[in-house]
Amino acid sequence: MTDSDLHPIILSASGGRLPEWSQVKADRVPHLERVAELMGSWAESLGLGSDDRNRWTAAAWLHDSLRDADPDSLIVEAADLPKMVRHGPAAAERLRSEGVDDEELLEAIACHTLGRPGLRRLGRFLFMADYLEPGRGFESDERRDLRSRLPAEENEVLGVVCALRIAWRLRDGKPLSQETVDFWNELAAR
Repeated sequence: MTDSDLHPIILSASGGRLPEWSQVKADRVPHLERVAELMGSWAESLGLGSDDRNRWTAAAWLHDSLRDADPDSLIVEAADLPKMVRHGPAAAERLRSEGVDDEELLEAIACHTLGRPGLRRLGRFLFMADYLEPGRGFESDERRDLRSRLPAEENEVLGVVCALRIAWRLRDGKPLSQETVDFWNELAAR
C-alpha cells in the first residue's frame, strides 16, 4: 500500500484533521494528539513504512471521532453494547460507509475499548495507546513504565493493560463484555 492507495479520510486524519462528521469536544483533542504521538512513535520504532505510519496515526485520531456524540444516536451492529463504548464501532461503521475499506484499521477503531480475540497488531497497539497515553487522569509510575517497554515487549504489556482495564471495571462493579473476557482468555493462553 502506498500513500496514494490510502483513502483521503485516512490521509487527512494522519495529519490530525478529523472528518466533518466527527463529534469531538475541544477538551478531547489533546487526548487524540497524545494517542497519535504514541502510535506514530511506536510505528517508527517498529520500522513500519510511511503508509503504515500514516494508518497508525490516523487510527489514533479517528478512534474517538464519535466519542462526544449522543450514544443513543449511534447505530451499531451490536446494539447491546454499553453506551460508553458504542463510539468505536459507530466510527468504524461511519468510515466504512465513507468508503474506507482498510479492515485492520476499522477493526482497531471498533475494538479500541473492549479488545477482542484475534485483534491484529494495529488494534492491539491502539488498545494500549488509548489506555497508556500520558495525559490520562490516572497517570502512574506503572503506566509510565509500561509505555517505556513498548514496542519491544508488545505481548507482555498488552496482557498487563488488558488486566488493568478488567480490574478497573471490576473495581467499579461494572460488567465485563464477552469480547473483553475472550480477549483476556486468548492473551492468557499465550
